[in-house]
Amino acid sequence: YNTLVFGPWDHGGWARRKGQNTVGNYYFGDGISEFFQEHIETKFFDHFLKGNGDKNSGLPEAYVYDTGRKDWKTYDTWPPAGVVKKDMYLSPDQELTFEPKAVEEVKFISDIKKPVPYSEDIKTVFTPRKYMTDDQRFAARRGDVLVFETDVMQEDLTLAGDILAKLKVATTGTAADWIVKIIDVHPADEPAYEGMQDHLKMSNYHLMVRSEVLRGRFRNSFANPEPFVPNEKTDVTIKLQDVFHTIKKGHKLQVQVQSTWFPLIDLNPQTYVDNIFEAEESDFKTQTHTVFTDSSIEFSVLE
Repeated sequence: YNTLVFGPWDHGGWARRKGQNTVGNYYFGDGISEFFQEHIETKFFDHFLKGNGDKNSGLPEAYVYDTGRKDWKTYDTWPPAGVVKKDMYLSPDQELTFEPKAVEEVKFISDIKKPVPYSEDIKTVFTPRKYMTDDQRFAARRGDVLVFETDVMQEDLTLAGDILAKLKVATTGTAADWIVKIIDVHPADEPAYEGMQDHLKMSNYHLMVRSEVLRGRFRNSFANPEPFVPNEKTDVTIKLQDVFHTIKKGHKLQVQVQSTWFPLIDLNPQTYVDNIFEAEESDFKTQTHTVFTDSSIEFSVLE
């Protein structure tokens, strides 16, 4: 017996009763935690602690909140019946397309002394929870972050299930990290939320929907790490967490690819050493990374 629940909460948010449900600058809706407590959690514990505790709990296999449409859905299976796998390609000219285009090399310099930060805020607290929904425009403006984006959506696109980034990359060094971020680009006329930081608006907000990192040495095995061969085209596949999010009509779907995410992820010296924690200062070197445009992102799409 399993019941899966997805909700747009930061750590412990499902246990609070705060009316408006926000993470950082992003507003997900009202009463989401209260709904979970009253209609899912209470029903679960009543059945298994006070009732007969059999499989007939009255709850579905999956009770999931669509963080794009901002509403609850129930499904008998997860991923839902009707989900299909669709590849989108990291095409030239910063395009994200359903059909592959010419295979080209997109290069960027990963400067070991100027890593990509995980947030634009200057904080003394490590990884404040708001980074998970931060506006990613600050990263998109950097030369060491590659951006690939669809045209404006003409109809809703619901992502339901896991995401697989199938990168084809190369590096002038022998080690590199690879970070993939899935982003919902809001339209220019998106209304503002009153609780946002003063310098931000919802107009064109780049909402990070999912993100993941893979230390490149583990691309083939976590038990047997291996270096990259300099300048050799190499497959790096990254599995991102499941998601239930609709990229709504009028929005755009964006993918960002980068190789540093500091200090959320510790610096990779970009020179292969057996143990990064024992790396010498001389091991840390700036390198040039390449992403080939036959790279793709496999989405689980609900039709």
